[in-house]
Amino acid sequence: MMVRLLALTALLTGAAMGADPVVVARGQKEEARSCVPCHSVRLIHSQRLSRTAWNKELDKMAGWGTVMTEREALLEYLVANFGDDKAPPPPAMSQDASKK
Repeated sequence: MMVRLLALTALLTGAAMGADPVVVARGQKEEARSCVPCHSVRLIHSQRLSRTAWNKELDKMAGWGTVMTEREALLEYLVANFGDDKAPPPPAMSQDASKK
């Protein structure tokens, strides 16, 4: 019983720590290859979506012809950095410090 409890605790602790940094790095590279040719980084990074919503967005983009070689890594990157549990980005400011 104690072994099962320790195993469960280790599993939950690992899940709470977040995505694998290597996978997230691959996802960031995939963003540059697959997303940025059509979308600004600002547009992508301003979103705060759940895993399910990001997955639907990737499905939609694939339906429009986007080829993703690292789809799962891209999903992990988007959720880890722009998930619905992340703080919203600061408002964009112009050079004279007024809001755009």
